[in-house]
Amino acid sequence: MNKFCAAAIQMPTVEDKMENIKAVRHYLEQIKAQNVDFVVLPEMFCCPYQTEKFPEYAEEEGGSVWKALSAYAKEYNIYLVAGSVPEKDDEGCVYNTCYIFDRQGVQIGKHRKTHLFDIDVKGGQSFKESDTLTAGNSGTVFETEFGRMGVMICFDIRFPEFARMMVNDGARMIFVPAAFNMTTGPAHWELSFRTRALDNQIYMLGCAPARNPADSYISWGHSIVTDPWGRVIDMLDEKKGILLAELDMDYEEQVREELPLLKSRRKDIYQLAKNLINSGNSTESSPVL
Repeated sequence: MNKFCAAAIQMPTVEDKMENIKAVRHYLEQIKAQNVDFVVLPEMFCCPYQTEKFPEYAEEEGGSVWKALSAYAKEYNIYLVAGSVPEKDDEGCVYNTCYIFDRQGVQIGKHRKTHLFDIDVKGGQSFKESDTLTAGNSGTVFETEFGRMGVMICFDIRFPEFARMMVNDGARMIFVPAAFNMTTGPAHWELSFRTRALDNQIYMLGCAPARNPADSYISWGHSIVTDPWGRVIDMLDEKKGILLAELDMDYEEQVREELPLLKSRRKDIYQLAKNLINSGNSTESSPVL
């Protein structure tokens, strides 16, 4: 199977955590007849995007939000790239986490946002996730019948080595729950997805929250999918909605054959190394060409 359908649900976030979970079902009902294979939710889709709210809304893996998302994946027979939620561990650390579920509702991956969003643009957006969040320490690739897929969260997309590491690990497409804002969105949203798609010759899909001008952190919206040639296949505006796209892995292979960027890398001159971090916080480096 070389073609599949993916959907990005661009939904607003409200204060009530479980109301957001109920809203996910509403959107899934709208597309259940479309034979969708992958569904992606926005970053922090069940929690206001405010640093002080993350610990308040955080749950451990297996909590009420996790259980609802797992059940949705099974009920609708989809791979669910479940946006991101605040996750707390046994030591009290809070992460910006994306759970990935297969068609049976089994968790097959988990990505903790690796690059925390700490910015201060003069005259624009200021935000510091590290005030309450802990960074993850690995890339995330998961197995499907369509091949391996990658996941990153928002600010992760700005680091080209991170996407290339996932592609080197076999990712055929990267899903990106993300909440760019009214400063970074107009400047870099489309550009980031086109660039990562082009330099890795893959499909990229970004799912954003719908815009609410009353929010303290205002989302740019514009959920997007880009192809291996670096073109925009489709993009929403700022309002709530669902982006549906058919992705063709044969086309991806065609692009890689016609313009063999990945094959033409000079591995004798440069290489990308992946640091493997163990529980003792020591690191080992392994080449990932």
